[in-house]
Amino acid sequence: MSETVLVTGGTGFIGSYAVADLLDQGHDVVAYDISTDTEILEQLGVAEETTVRRGDLADPTDVVRAVEDTGATRIVHLGALLTTTARENPRAAAEVNIMGTNNVFEAARTLDDQIKRVAWASSAAVYAPPHNYDAEWVDEDELVYPDTLYGATKEYNEHQARVYHGDYGLDHVALRPTVAYGPYRETGGSAFLANIIEKPALGESYSVEYGDQAIDWQHVEDIAQAFRRAAFAPEEDLTQRVYNVRGVLATVQEAADTVREIMPDADIEVSGEGELPWTQNLDMTKAREDLGYEVQYDLESGFRKYINVLREDAGLDPV
Repeated sequence: MSETVLVTGGTGFIGSYAVADLLDQGHDVVAYDISTDTEILEQLGVAEETTVRRGDLADPTDVVRAVEDTGATRIVHLGALLTTTARENPRAAAEVNIMGTNNVFEAARTLDDQIKRVAWASSAAVYAPPHNYDAEWVDEDELVYPDTLYGATKEYNEHQARVYHGDYGLDHVALRPTVAYGPYRETGGSAFLANIIEKPALGESYSVEYGDQAIDWQHVEDIAQAFRRAAFAPEEDLTQRVYNVRGVLATVQEAADTVREIMPDADIEVSGEGELPWTQNLDMTKAREDLGYEVQYDLESGFRKYINVLREDAGLDPV
């Protein structure tokens, strides 16, 4: 059954893919964002089908009005300042990530006869650095102790979500995705991951460290479908309210080898130096069981699609 979904951060990277995924499933979508730049939506071919509404998550009245005016019945809340921006602008991170999320929860609580569920983005950044865990796979009940301001804002949001669910009956589902990759990705602290694919795709050489370090390679389309599933999964299927979702666990060296398999002439140099601070080995058993989430892109298919989009945009032949 078709519904209207409000996607906060809906003109951003993951947000645009979430919009496209929801539209593909027959829903009406409103992209709510402080930026009305529809470039990614246009690249995905869904700009004309999408209602874009400029808004500010930090303005509680504006959030309520957006929900009420659009008639949305579900919210996919993705709007946030990411790791690097949060570190550089800590006060803005608190206003957008924490109070902005509170404004979304308040709007859903106030309009509880309209909103059926809020599916929202927590993050794998809520976990402590890897050395804190003995288990091979980290599930949702393991230690939550972030070492970044961004992760701390997401941890706080999990706490306030628990209160809104327990005290006010707010129906919500939070996801802890890892690092997204895919066409039109924004740059950031993990830009080197994208460069492993983007540089060779355009015929450029690239050197990267961390060769033996495992990364979770999560295609953005997989993250998008995860949020759609979180928004629409029957409540009786939910055994918890916070879920890990991941992609394919592989080392940087294995990723580089995959690029070479797709593009034998790729000039990539990989060293074993450096150590990544992230916890990537997330157990997503519950997301599979409760949400029906399954990874659609392995490394080869995800990287090949990414490479060919880049090459097409650059006027090069596909591989």
